[in-house]
Amino acid sequence: MSVETIDLSAIGLEADNILRNPAPSFLYMEAIRYEPDTSLSDSGALIAYSGEKTGRSPKDKRITKNAASKDTVWWGDVNIPIDERTFQINRERAKDYLNTCEQLYVIDAFAGWDPDERIKVRVICSRPYHALFMHTMLIRPSKEELADFGTPDFTIYNAGRFPANRLSTGMTSKTSIDVCFEDKEMVILGTEYAGEMKKGVFTLMHHLMPIHGHLSMHCSATADPETNRSAVLFGLSGTGKTTLSADPKRKLIGDDEHVWTERGIFNIEGGCYAKAIDLSEEKEPDIFHALHFGAVLENVVYDEDYHVDFSDVSITQNTRGAYPIEFIKNAQIPCIAGHPTDIIFLTCDAFGVLPPVARLNEAQAMYHFISGYTAKVAGTEMGVTEPEATFSACFGAPFLVRHPSEYAEILAEKMQSHQVNVWLVNTGWIKGGYGEGERIQLAYSRSIVEAIYNGRLANAPCEIDDTFGFETITAVPDVPAEILIPKAAWTDEAAYRAAAQNLANLFRDNFKNYADGASQEVLQGGPREL
Repeated sequence: MSVETIDLSAIGLEADNILRNPAPSFLYMEAIRYEPDTSLSDSGALIAYSGEKTGRSPKDKRITKNAASKDTVWWGDVNIPIDERTFQINRERAKDYLNTCEQLYVIDAFAGWDPDERIKVRVICSRPYHALFMHTMLIRPSKEELADFGTPDFTIYNAGRFPANRLSTGMTSKTSIDVCFEDKEMVILGTEYAGEMKKGVFTLMHHLMPIHGHLSMHCSATADPETNRSAVLFGLSGTGKTTLSADPKRKLIGDDEHVWTERGIFNIEGGCYAKAIDLSEEKEPDIFHALHFGAVLENVVYDEDYHVDFSDVSITQNTRGAYPIEFIKNAQIPCIAGHPTDIIFLTCDAFGVLPPVARLNEAQAMYHFISGYTAKVAGTEMGVTEPEATFSACFGAPFLVRHPSEYAEILAEKMQSHQVNVWLVNTGWIKGGYGEGERIQLAYSRSIVEAIYNGRLANAPCEIDDTFGFETITAVPDVPAEILIPKAAWTDEAAYRAAAQNLANLFRDNFKNYADGASQEVLQGGPREL
């Protein structure tokens, strides 16, 4: 088999054999030949392991503070600064390691389906698994596009098998993920978790897109097959973002990363990276059937027949499957659609306070977008059963580069320009909080989303929520009316009001982190002062 090689001596890489864009079948053979424990599942997916790190390391992510970033980056716990000298030291350390490898893999591909906005990404790595992962997650160029690829806009040096030097300025562990916007580079040391590369590209898009007035979004997106108008669904883990975007009546634009421009929306990625815990053909048939040859299964457990046990979390609960988006039958290729008709904020409210569906005005939309709320059930450990509020700005705080209010302002401008409806949909608890109420049925959530898509909620009757001020929808086809208004669904109204005030206070406390960059209008979109 003939595989193209590439000379990277101009950037200081002198490995004997640097392979450019090998075919997936070749990378399969390389992985099985050279990587310990790598194998094939009975469905044909490559099974690979990321070693000690089975998830992202957000506390080890650094942004280089220099002329290109010092006045635009939202510095703090999300974007921790390092100086240019430290970035250069880490980059040199990565190159030194890569130069010890007999063979390297280069993936040249695109981020962004809109040809006017896409960026050229180059990934340089030593593991076939990493090369196949990024071949899957980026947009694969044609032979003609690859021949004309030229100089990349962003280069990722993945030396994850080699640790960072703990004595380097700003290093807190042997793991370091560094991005330099000025040099248009990313360096990975001390972690072999493939998702760091994917999210590094997303971080870059969060930096670049607002410059042009575009909104980079951590969301799933679908489109009406007749009008091509889209809808976007924001939501943190466990809210139903992936499940509710799997709609056979609509085209899938993407499951995770998108950009909204003056022309409409486009997917940043060429693949999907789905959680695989408890995956089954019955619950998620599209994802289940997408994990065949050409896909990557990460950190899963399998039996002697190479059949994957998706319920086995002995390695990690963060088991994953990566596959090209065209493996989903109703995917729209290219992954581009018109302006959204609707924006849906999904939340799993374990306090049982938020209604199954509410309509938000502009100020409320900006407030809830910046808040990015959901709740997690603490579990039964040591008798703890109380839910825990979780807030993630813009529903994707770990990947934001600028202050959340900047993204919210762009959202508001686009909402005004394209007359978009914004909805808050609670996929969590009704009739009481966790332990007393019940989780809303998935069928009801699907009916709500369907009614949003077909416009039946645009003029639906509503009632103003006493605590949050939004319009609670009081009639939805195929959803019992008695569950739509929380204070009426609870048997103890006083307990409901106490829970509502508690949640409102949690919102207020969280928003203090962003109040300095938010307008008075946005502040008025939050819970009412009683």
